[in-house]
Amino acid sequence: MTSPASPPAPPEAAVQSVLGPLAHYEQGILDRIADFRDPRQEWRRLFSEVLGTFFLVLVAAGGGMMGHAFPGVISRTAAVVAPALMVMAIILFMGKISGAHLNPAVSVAFALRQDFPWRRVPGYIVAQLLGATLAALFLRAVINVSASYGSNYVAHGYSNMAGFWMELILTMGLVSVILGTASGAQNVGIIGAFGVGGYIALAGLWGSPISGASMNPARTFGPDLVSTTFTDYWVYIAGPLAGAVLAVGIAYVLRGRGGGMSGSGAAQGALFTEVENVAEKKA
Repeated sequence: MTSPASPPAPPEAAVQSVLGPLAHYEQGILDRIADFRDPRQEWRRLFSEVLGTFFLVLVAAGGGMMGHAFPGVISRTAAVVAPALMVMAIILFMGKISGAHLNPAVSVAFALRQDFPWRRVPGYIVAQLLGATLAALFLRAVINVSASYGSNYVAHGYSNMAGFWMELILTMGLVSVILGTASGAQNVGIIGAFGVGGYIALAGLWGSPISGASMNPARTFGPDLVSTTFTDYWVYIAGPLAGAVLAVGIAYVLRGRGGGMSGSGAAQGALFTEVENVAEKKA
């Protein structure tokens, strides 16, 4: 009596269909993790941070410098809303590359949340400072006014400590929004750009008269370096960094440790390689 023949192995396509979309999703996560850790992609992320911070400072510092060159043309409302719209656009068009930090305080906050590797923080900060400096150099060359008109200073009649506390509280709110929209169930993907941009606009509308509502050491560094005027600059380092640390503490109280896979993805970007992988498989 002959034993029954074993059934033929199902084709690969059938196996994948049986595994269903869950396995495909899990493989996609593993591919993204590999992309995050691939050092060959870091130059793209650093370029993204240079370019993004360049555009941010181009608008943020450009409003003050253009307003000095053409008095009465740019209102304070326009000057504080324009950077918010620019940040929104930057997150939408290249947030998936580097995470669109554009701000040393944001990079530090993501690292403290363990959503971003500490070893990559120095490179990001250098890229952000470089982008801000290039923007200030461009503005000075084109508009032909001092870059100091595009920087941030504590308002006359107010102490540096008043500026520090204002930058601290504004940055605490900004980083809280960024961490919140990039974490777990609260992750809303690129829609988070509207939350971040909206917060920047609102913070600038009410907080800018005292400190300029910088919330970003790189944004103030570029114009200060080009104009060699570092008046009150410690306020714009200490305030945002302290605010970012407090925001990380708030995130821990609200959501626990870390932002999960979604938080890491939002912090690090997602350089997809599916097309390259498909080509390799076909070869």
